[in-house]
Amino acid sequence: MPTAPANSAYGTTLVPTVTPFSNGSVDAEAVADLSAFVLDHGADGLVPCGTTGEFASLTLDEYETTVSASVDAADAAPVLPGAVDSSVAGTLERIEVAADCGADAVLVALPYFHGANDPAGNERFLRAVLEETELPIILYNIPSCVGQSIDADLVEAVADHPNLAGMKDSSGDLTHLLEIIRRTGEDFHLFQGWDSQLVPAVSMGATGGINAVSNYFPAVMSEAIGAAAANDIGRARDLQLDHIAPLFNTSLEYGFAPTTKVALVERGVIDDDAVRPPLVELNDEQVTAVRDVLDATLGVAAE
Repeated sequence: MPTAPANSAYGTTLVPTVTPFSNGSVDAEAVADLSAFVLDHGADGLVPCGTTGEFASLTLDEYETTVSASVDAADAAPVLPGAVDSSVAGTLERIEVAADCGADAVLVALPYFHGANDPAGNERFLRAVLEETELPIILYNIPSCVGQSIDADLVEAVADHPNLAGMKDSSGDLTHLLEIIRRTGEDFHLFQGWDSQLVPAVSMGATGGINAVSNYFPAVMSEAIGAAAANDIGRARDLQLDHIAPLFNTSLEYGFAPTTKVALVERGVIDDDAVRPPLVELNDEQVTAVRDVLDATLGVAAE
């Protein structure tokens, strides 16, 4: 059975960190505290300014603050911020900022709001970014937000580009992810972004995961990935079905950033669960539901 590559350039458990706010501003100290927490508890690297990190609600200056604070706190662990924009120029601008901050790679999605009118447009967009990027690129497939998927033909067409390192797949379509595995080589780092499919993906050869749940239970995610890669299916199955899936489903129901911030407050990692519009904080009933799911998972892995 295929196992996750032991020599992944970025590790196997990467955390799409939330962006903590305080008094309406990015809290750089809390960014550093969260970064230190996840790296001390089983994570291999950081992915700030992604979807869970509310990247679309950050100014470019706040983006720089968040990435810089993450890099400073990472202590040489890999940092792969999102660099998502609706234009080639905007994407490259964010990549430049990330490079100046010391990031190791970036995640790039297809343009949102206006999708390509022909499949060739998506390849044209990605190749334009790949030719000019200052950092290695991880494709970010999130059709629920972008409006279309990065299809297997497109991945195969650009997979051999020297500036392309891999892909995060948040489609929730396991068949699609497996097709990407089939069409790419061992050096292509494929990360499962749909937490409830983490163990099946790694069991079939995915590198690892970039998962919201790893913000507050990085050790659980790391253990699940390790168990799946080592063919310890019993342990991997228990972690996936009894813990990861319920936590993920709660985030799916209430929203990833709001739910994750509540979980981090409950765990004492950050002090403020504030999110920015159009997101809203969870109500008391929802906070109680998150607390109950957390309590069911505490203690299943060394934290």
